[in-house]
Amino acid sequence: MTDRTQYLLKLVERNVKAYIANPKTKAVMITGSVAEGLCDEYSDCDVMLYYDELPSFEELHLARQQNQGSELIEILGDRSEGAFGETFFFNGVECQFAHATIAQWEKEISAVLEEFDVQSPVMKGMSGTLVGIPLYGETLIDQWKAKVANYPDGLAQKMVEHYLKFFPIWGIQSKLTKRDTTLWYYQILVESAQNLLGVLSGLNHLYYSTFQFKRMSRFIEQMEIAPENLASRLEALFRHQASVAVNELEALVRETVELVEIHMQRVDTKEARRRLGERRQPWRLDELDQ
Repeated sequence: MTDRTQYLLKLVERNVKAYIANPKTKAVMITGSVAEGLCDEYSDCDVMLYYDELPSFEELHLARQQNQGSELIEILGDRSEGAFGETFFFNGVECQFAHATIAQWEKEISAVLEEFDVQSPVMKGMSGTLVGIPLYGETLIDQWKAKVANYPDGLAQKMVEHYLKFFPIWGIQSKLTKRDTTLWYYQILVESAQNLLGVLSGLNHLYYSTFQFKRMSRFIEQMEIAPENLASRLEALFRHQASVAVNELEALVRETVELVEIHMQRVDTKEARRRLGERRQPWRLDELDQ
């Protein structure tokens, strides 16, 4: 554990005492870069707090006052929906505290594990749960860890099917060079890279969300099923000339489709495969018949 990680962990442990003192609090967990031991001088503190009944804004204000009057930056979300976020600074460090009722959190977990809601940003929270460090209510948190660790095959298949969609930019690259398409070009690259990661997350039973996605290389290291040198090749897409990048993207898509056909044969890959090799030809200016 680095010095920065140790510092932030101690800071959080001291900070959450005011929240744990509230009898409504049933569990507290730190996640994110602190839990993973990846802190630097820009890292914030991501903390999840769970309750039978959410604390009032007055109770949260009191907790901040007990923490040297920590400066509130914003409140995110709708408290009436059973969960909201609180952002404040403590000793110059940004702290992001997510407050949720146990009922709401378990409902959100079920939406992913049972209803296969692959677009839910809760995916990020579930991944964070697996690496999270309990600070209070360890028994309850361990139950959630065990539940989240049981990644269902149905969710894996839904992930692959949802993300197995790629716009064949490799077929219109000559067309793009004739137009002012810089923003669209990079949008396609970003969406394609996100979709590749989504497909491979399903194949590898990993929780994945495009929401504030960070530390791509570390995420890819968890994959047993992936194209060779995936992280460096994805990064290179945004550095190559367009003529090179689109062909490399096509190669990555082809390799990923092949992996789906090997490891998840029940998924229909015909449409994705049909678009591989696609090249749009310009029409010619011919003399029209009179």
